[in-house]
Amino acid sequence: MGNFFILIEVTKSNEHQKAKLLIKSRASATMTIYKNNLEHILEELNRIDTIIRLYYEKSKADHIESSQGFQGLYISEDEINAILQTPSFESKAYARSPQEHEKIEKITREINAKKAESINQGKELRLHILSELFHLQPFEVDALLVCLAPELDMRYEKLYSYFQNDVTRKRPSVDLVIKLLCHSTEERLWARDIFSQDAPLIKNRLVYLIGDEQVPLLSKFLKVDDRIINFLLGENAIDQRVRNFSAIIKPQKSFQDLILPEGTITTFRNLINNHSLVKIPMFFFYGPYGSGKKMAAEAICNELGMSMLVVNSKALMKDQALETLKPVLREALLQNSSMYFEGFDGLLKEENMGVTGLLMELDQFPNLIFLSGEQYWEPAGVLKNHSFISQAFPLPSLMLRKRLWESMLDGDAPEDVDIGALAGKFNFSGGQIKDAISTARNILIAKNPGNSKLSMEVLNMGCKAQSNRNLVAFARKIEPHYTWEDIVLPDDIKKQLKEISGYIKYRGIVYTDWGFDKKFSLGKGLNALFSGPSGTGKTMSAEIIARDAGLDLYKIDLSNVVSKYIGETEKNLSKIFKEAETSNAILFFDEADALFGKRSEVKDAHDRYANIEIGYLLQKMEEYEGVVILATNLSKNIDDAFLRRMHFVIDFPFPDENQRKLIWSGIFPKCAPLAGDIDYKFFAERLKLAGGNIKNIALSSAFYAAEESCAIGIHHLMRAAKKEYQKIGKPFLKEEFQPYYKMIEEDGK
Repeated sequence: MGNFFILIEVTKSNEHQKAKLLIKSRASATMTIYKNNLEHILEELNRIDTIIRLYYEKSKADHIESSQGFQGLYISEDEINAILQTPSFESKAYARSPQEHEKIEKITREINAKKAESINQGKELRLHILSELFHLQPFEVDALLVCLAPELDMRYEKLYSYFQNDVTRKRPSVDLVIKLLCHSTEERLWARDIFSQDAPLIKNRLVYLIGDEQVPLLSKFLKVDDRIINFLLGENAIDQRVRNFSAIIKPQKSFQDLILPEGTITTFRNLINNHSLVKIPMFFFYGPYGSGKKMAAEAICNELGMSMLVVNSKALMKDQALETLKPVLREALLQNSSMYFEGFDGLLKEENMGVTGLLMELDQFPNLIFLSGEQYWEPAGVLKNHSFISQAFPLPSLMLRKRLWESMLDGDAPEDVDIGALAGKFNFSGGQIKDAISTARNILIAKNPGNSKLSMEVLNMGCKAQSNRNLVAFARKIEPHYTWEDIVLPDDIKKQLKEISGYIKYRGIVYTDWGFDKKFSLGKGLNALFSGPSGTGKTMSAEIIARDAGLDLYKIDLSNVVSKYIGETEKNLSKIFKEAETSNAILFFDEADALFGKRSEVKDAHDRYANIEIGYLLQKMEEYEGVVILATNLSKNIDDAFLRRMHFVIDFPFPDENQRKLIWSGIFPKCAPLAGDIDYKFFAERLKLAGGNIKNIALSSAFYAAEESCAIGIHHLMRAAKKEYQKIGKPFLKEEFQPYYKMIEEDGK
């Protein structure tokens, strides 16, 4: 068939108006295959052109003349009479003759044969792919092509306006599509279902129905979705409506790249190689940030030769999730990809998100689905077409952390970097290790742009930047300044404190290298109880241990933890331990009897829940693999269940005279100006106070001396001692502090 244009002139006897109809008929190629996707699209449209020409020839008699200047806007009596004289559902005028029917069938057979051969030879034909993806019937494909035509050639707007007797109706209506493609009453009535909300064209939003709800279905216009148009023309760019919260990834990771427990990788390999699976897997990967969930999904998709559409669930929540999900699912189908939902458990926490509806929608997706979150979750029997497979991604063991550090540093670490120490000190996921190294490099550039070599110091800084970011809501970070030389305690107490420090330093060797972690599922952390009067060195000891071990120390603010509202205390405790676990931070609970006190007899609901809080705290302490130090003035106030779980219970005694003298002799900094009259022996003997009180006296005396612009002398100390006694409610008697009491009498202080 040669290329030609058909020019149809319709002369209106009264108006002398002419409507020109241009249809370009494309020649059918004689090749056995299509050169490309566009050639196939054009030949399918050529077939639609043939159908349109036949329809025109059959429908000319039905175009009733309208009043001049009011075509499509004014209905004449002649039109009404013609309508009333035509039987309902009249279809004889549009029935195809056997010759016409054979002509269309012949073209269809030729295209189908050519299409089949092209597919066999590896040609990508997008219309065929779309038909297969969404299970379109031939009639639905033709309807899609009728709607596609004006998107590619505006001359079809003139055609459709002419057929619909209205110059403003430039898009095909449902009625026009049915008239073009159906040639019997039965076909027309059946074809209405093709445009129902549950039919593939509309359900998958390949085509949109345009028109108010009150408008009859036949009068509604049809428009092909822009993403579908682009897809048919061979474009691969992701739909702009989902671009803000999703992206296509071509997986590069393989199973060899994964640093995960070997059993986890074996599980994935077995699932991929298990061809007896009746249902498609829907994976739920749960674990902390950076624990390898996304990388594992990439490796699985890489093994299967699939791309992956990654969806940010948090961003998805900003819109109506169920409505937004539909174009996302369609995009994944068009890209022939699996789906990976980051932070899916965030959807579960939101009220009215319709999670059941979301899951039912996801269940219709025919490819792999990966859902990721932090906490374990089950879909509770919603799925019909997918097998739900959950997989935990815990924080890596010490051995795996070493491998992660080595892999991510990739030889960029100098000799002074102790990877084993970093792995042991910071209980990081792979993602956190990566972030820590990146932060360390940024710190290095800021400090010295010319130096690109990482050091242990800067890596420690990078690690601490990743740790405990949210812990400040419940705790105050203490910067340790004291050393073992600064504290005055009996030798046996000091020895126990150093044992705690040694436990922290060598826990990696004992639990990992020597295999003790396989013997114990819980209780791998260290719990210590410091008891004794206020000011005897409990907080100072915690600081020294933290500094010696190189760990952060957080003093828990119990006022922000304990809540009068039932269940809130447990939530706060959960946040504290979860946030602290990444860096093995030392959690220091001062005045712990407020939280760890003895359980009471249950007299009301609050007693019962208070006891539940204590039980919950016991559980979190056993699960926590870091260090917890409790401090109390009276150990007898602590619940026995806590005492049984303590690795160390250390009683801090009130300092004797010799210990007080040592405290006094070391209390002033070397650069502080001191008068020669200070009698340390006198103060150690007469001021029977703990180290904390002695520190207060020394500091106050320094301010008194600074005010007078002189060295710190004994009269400043006497004045400060009197104030400290008044503060703690003890009498400062004249006879007990002679001969120096007269100094404060003389100056009236």
